[in-house]
Amino acid sequence: MRLVERPSLARLTTLGLGGTCSAALIVEETADLARLGREIETIGLPPYALGLGSNILGLDGHHEMLLVRADLRGEPVLLGEDSSGRTLLSCPAGQPLPSLLAFCRDRGFAGLEGLAGIPGSVGGAVAMNAGSFGSVIGDRLVSADIWHRGRVSTFKPARIEMGYRHFLPLGIKKGFWLLTGCVLALDRDEPRAVAERIEATRALKKERQPVGARSAGCVFKNPPDGRSAGQLLDAAGFRGRRLGGVEMSSMHANFLVNTGSGTATEAVELLKLARAAVADRFGVELALEVRGVPCRCF
Repeated sequence: MRLVERPSLARLTTLGLGGTCSAALIVEETADLARLGREIETIGLPPYALGLGSNILGLDGHHEMLLVRADLRGEPVLLGEDSSGRTLLSCPAGQPLPSLLAFCRDRGFAGLEGLAGIPGSVGGAVAMNAGSFGSVIGDRLVSADIWHRGRVSTFKPARIEMGYRHFLPLGIKKGFWLLTGCVLALDRDEPRAVAERIEATRALKKERQPVGARSAGCVFKNPPDGRSAGQLLDAAGFRGRRLGGVEMSSMHANFLVNTGSGTATEAVELLKLARAAVADRFGVELALEVRGVPCRCF
């Protein structure tokens, strides 16, 4: 386990915004989990779980808090098959999604192709029930290993409340918890077919989204009435709208982009303006998908 003093949220997130935190604990080995609780208690700061920061808007200033990252990595482990003949794959939380997809592509494991182009970790993807184009990782989840109060417990889907960008382990009423790994159920297919679907997803995203920009992906959730947040923001005049060094992408209005000189304060103000414009024109209150650290943006 590694202790980092005064880590920068800007450096730890894909959006590249935010100030500093008091410290960060990096869990690098499974054995570290046995003493994680003691370390958190000794440091004495409010802990916050952070993956690879691909869905995070770090706020400006210095924050008296402790970032905790489960940087557990390694090649996924094959566990056999379930009763439906699907391949069971055990994945560590710190595994980057692109690495997991490459593993699945090379061995012909299908079902995660919709996650192509998402730069997060396995743990972050599960904790957000991440996905795109109608595919979410929760559809493949067999179990999740969660550290809470000094021990790791395995949660089956029946003990997890999952939905659109939502994951909540039931039974953990309060306190810090950390996802350390999961088991996914995947189908078998020809490696070439899996590779083609991954590339098709990437190509579609490259065509529609600012994949090369500093962003945190979609910043607002799509409303439950079936309309797209991006379409509503576009119609409200926020495609390409800029405030200081941040903008709503001219390619996709629901992507907040840091042009290189932006601040989190500017980002929050721009999101407030965008949300208010959509509410005023369409009567829809957009909910944030991006998570503010250390607290809600609004």
